[in-house]
Amino acid sequence: MPWTPSRWNQQTDTMPAFLRLGRALVEDIREGRLSPGARLPSSRALANDLGVHRNTVIAAYDELVAQGWIEALHGRGTFVSRDLPQKISHSTRERVPPSFRMSTRAPLIRNAPEPNVLSMAGGLPDTRLVSCTELSRTIRRVLRRGRTLLDYGSPYGAPRLRTAITRMLRETRGMDVEEDQVLITRGSQMGIYLLGQSLVQHGDVVAVESTGYRAAFDALRMAGARLAPVPVDEHGLQVDKLEELHARRKLRAVYLTPHHQFPTLVTLSASRRIRLQAFARKHRIAIIEDDYDHEFHYEGRPVLPMASDNSSGNVVYVGTLSKVLAPGLRIGYVVAPPSLITSLAAIRSHIDSHGDAVMETAIAEWIEEGELERHARRVRKAYLARRETLVSLLETHLGDSLSFSIPTGGMALWVRSLRCDDVNAWAARTLAGGVRVSPASLYRIDRRNSPHMRIGFAKLNEEELGRAVRVLAGAQLG
Repeated sequence: MPWTPSRWNQQTDTMPAFLRLGRALVEDIREGRLSPGARLPSSRALANDLGVHRNTVIAAYDELVAQGWIEALHGRGTFVSRDLPQKISHSTRERVPPSFRMSTRAPLIRNAPEPNVLSMAGGLPDTRLVSCTELSRTIRRVLRRGRTLLDYGSPYGAPRLRTAITRMLRETRGMDVEEDQVLITRGSQMGIYLLGQSLVQHGDVVAVESTGYRAAFDALRMAGARLAPVPVDEHGLQVDKLEELHARRKLRAVYLTPHHQFPTLVTLSASRRIRLQAFARKHRIAIIEDDYDHEFHYEGRPVLPMASDNSSGNVVYVGTLSKVLAPGLRIGYVVAPPSLITSLAAIRSHIDSHGDAVMETAIAEWIEEGELERHARRVRKAYLARRETLVSLLETHLGDSLSFSIPTGGMALWVRSLRCDDVNAWAARTLAGGVRVSPASLYRIDRRNSPHMRIGFAKLNEEELGRAVRVLAGAQLG
């Protein structure tokens, strides 16, 4: 019986014609319109029916012969392969088989940045401030010196960067650390994930800030942790509530962002830091300290990390260069006792046998030559000016609608809405206008609405901040 492919659509599909024809033929076999052993039209006849060149049909037939869907018998013609089962699944768009069902612990992937949207979300860095010309020169220079960087490397990270990070932490953060206590990771997120996998057993209780970094929450949950939220106020994590929590549910660890609490930007007070460390030492609770933006402190010297006073060794420090340089460079690090570093490296080797040795060595050179610190000073100056610009703009356009304190550091403001009851809806209207801000529900562990939002200033220049705030103001009441 004459046959032509039922799903042939030459006009609207951009795939090469011979592949489209082959796909259509396979679909008809799957759907049962062509049975095993069925004779196919000659290449000349099918080309005439479809209005294509004969070579297109020949190429499609050759491709499907190679794949085993059809067979060409010399002197007899072309047939659907007799080796195919009589019943083939009716659709290429099958439901996910049970063995591929996703774990309920797996979080959704965060959205990629949208084009043509001014992002004031979270507190992102402005990658335009990174000298790509100088970075590319450095990469070429390190490659000329050592082509072995293109081989497999160490799961601990490039030795040169481990040395440079160790020196940087000693000189700028008062941390008494040796190289065997440093693991280089692809961003701080990998570090948090590895710590969850190493420190947490299924069912362990980990305390977290009730409003905090959701990506860390997800990483800890994937390790099997049961998260227990602890409130945050203007002095940081409420340690007395943490102590009450431990009395009810034995804690394995506490994860927090004490320098500039994410997202509220408050700094954990000295008295609470002391109390937290004493409590954790007494009960053998691990402290995971995420110091994600240490470089951005605008008034006085930044507070030293809790890991700088770590005589008991129970503070694990997570740092990153993503904020001071660029997220795409994927440079983070973990500081922990050598035995834990060995465990983290072993886990890391199963998912990422080694990092980017070329980039890591280039960044090490930047640290050694002082270029990273010079860049940090330039960026800090630019972000301080942008913070002042944003404060002025908000006071001008939304002075009666928002209240906020000016943080001593960080890359964003944490503001409270005084007039709009539904901040989520406000943020959605703002996004429709081409500007993204982050409502508090994105950070709350219970995802409940709240009158707060986080407005970043670092990523946008002064002119862009002006445009963004005008959109925000215009979207307030719908």
